[in-house]
Amino acid sequence: MNRPRSAAAVRTRPYRLAAVAVLTAALLSVPQQSGAAERLRDGKPDCARTDVPRVPGAEVQRAACLGELTTAGTVGSGHTDPADWAGLTPEKLPVPRGVPGVQIDGYFPDTSTTNTNNGWAHDAQFVLRLPARWNGGLVVSGSPGNREQYANDRAIGDWALARGYAFAATDKGNTGADFHRDGRTPGDAVAEWNERVTQLTRAARATVTSHYRHAPARTLATGMSNGGYLVRWQLENHPELYDGGVDWEGTLWRAGGEQPNLLTFLPPALRHYPAYAAGGPGADKARKALHRAGFPKGSEFLWPYFYENYWDLTQRVYREEMDPAFDGATEAGTPFCAPGDPDGPPCDADYVYGDRPAEVREAVAKTGLTGRIGKPLITLHGTLDTLLPIGEDSDVYARMVRDAGRGGMYRYYRVEDGNHVDSLADTYPDKLRPLTPCHRSAFTALERWLDDGLRPPASRTVHRPHGASQTELTRHCRLTR
Repeated sequence: MNRPRSAAAVRTRPYRLAAVAVLTAALLSVPQQSGAAERLRDGKPDCARTDVPRVPGAEVQRAACLGELTTAGTVGSGHTDPADWAGLTPEKLPVPRGVPGVQIDGYFPDTSTTNTNNGWAHDAQFVLRLPARWNGGLVVSGSPGNREQYANDRAIGDWALARGYAFAATDKGNTGADFHRDGRTPGDAVAEWNERVTQLTRAARATVTSHYRHAPARTLATGMSNGGYLVRWQLENHPELYDGGVDWEGTLWRAGGEQPNLLTFLPPALRHYPAYAAGGPGADKARKALHRAGFPKGSEFLWPYFYENYWDLTQRVYREEMDPAFDGATEAGTPFCAPGDPDGPPCDADYVYGDRPAEVREAVAKTGLTGRIGKPLITLHGTLDTLLPIGEDSDVYARMVRDAGRGGMYRYYRVEDGNHVDSLADTYPDKLRPLTPCHRSAFTALERWLDDGLRPPASRTVHRPHGASQTELTRHCRLTR
């Protein structure tokens, strides 16, 4: 599914060579007939007494018997990539231990080559972890941003595995800042993300059934940012595969190509931020313009970081995916170009989504959401999100769900002082709180909803507890009153 453009440079990660060597040494034979889950011997998986099932549809797979499936062990054994999940969690987030089992890495057939994990220059990579002590459930996730399949290992995978779930994750079929090169027409690369999550869910359910001799009693979808968008799309389009999901600040694309989306609020941010940063008489006017674009009052201290690290790149690469004709042959725009320069190249700071031709909205519509979820869904989003402003994203999606008549199976929690990037809570402990513990609270609320019919508390704003320390906020988040 490659758009016909010059190939992206393949990133190299030298330390992965050692990881591949460790993995190769630990490989298990993969017979045609799958067997039962591994037994424990002295608290460790007895992999000599088990078969490893084939993952249906996988072109390549490798399996390893591990004494530790969480990042407490996989970092050292080379069965994760810390670069995939860097910056996504608070530094002091506890790391669970004591989860032995089998890990299967592999990839499905694909034509793009941006992902170099495991020594493969091949996309559609996945990881499937099968704990020895299984609770009967399966958690499926797609990566946030344009990261790779291990991106959720710290934020989601560790915790799910410690609770006994099998855990499956995908790179979504294309990765990195050049993801827009994948696909034949605009919107194809993002549309593939949804196909890859559906593909992995079906394959993981079959693999779990083969491995444990029992179909999963529950399949849950969860993810953050672009991964949260994938949860929304799956529960709208393939509710038969899931029992429910937790959407963590999912990206909003709408089925009719309607506004808002990130192509409507990022250009004003790029256009007005330089004047705000320069100070002087124009700064207050620029600040108000950013507020009108959706960036919340009180988030100003975060604007320099997001201007330098997120707004410009995100706008350019997603605009290139949905509207490559905007700047002609130029690929992914001109970094940090000055707005309003009539002699310069087309500048993303001047981009106006509503003025673009119908083909652009059609590209967005390929990936779009309707709000018509078919299984219970919990959404959480930080009130100080400075990449996907809450008023332009999850507030809108919550209205879409209600307007579609699906409000009875939906809960929405606005987390006071939460931001898009949890590691920033370490930088600004007096101003931000991490969302990771709120995701876990939402996940357990979903479990109770499905297990006992105990409906979570009504949608609301989850206020920051008065006087709570950052350590307390990193460990706890109460969604109840």
